[in-house]
This record gives sequence, C-alpha cells and structure tokens, in this order.
Amino acid sequence: MPLVDIQLIEGVFDKAQKQEMIAKVTDAMIEIEGEAMRGVTWVRVHEVASGEWGIGGKGITADDVRAIQRNGGA
Repeated sequence: MPLVDIQLIEGVFDKAQKQEMIAKVTDAMIEIEGEAMRGVTWVRVHEVASGEWGIGGKGITADDVRAIQRNGGA
C-alpha cells in the first residue's frame, strides 16, 4: 500500500488544483504498480503555512511561489 505525501505552501493552490494533483499522482503510481493497487494507493496533501518553509536560509511565502510561477521559474 503506497503512501505519497505532497507538501505545499499554503495559499498557492486551490482545492481543484490539489484534487488534480491527487488524481495525477495516483495515476502515475498505478502506471508502475498496476490497476489492482488503485484502491490502496494513498496520496496526502500537507500545507505548510506561508513563510514557514525555507529555501537557502530564507522563508518562502505564497507570494514568492506565485512570483516564480509568473516568471516561469526564473
């Protein structure tokens, strides 16, 4: 029974986007493990408060992530 955790900064993705992540990650796992495992493949989304996730010694906020999305990762 696989368990996949997705960790996100709170306030970046809406409910529909998180549901899409769950569906697509599940589908990716099923491609590897077989359809019989769909019912026992767990995907959990954990949200970390904006500013409480650090990269390179700096707290990253939801606004920072949205700026990265707008700029294509630059």
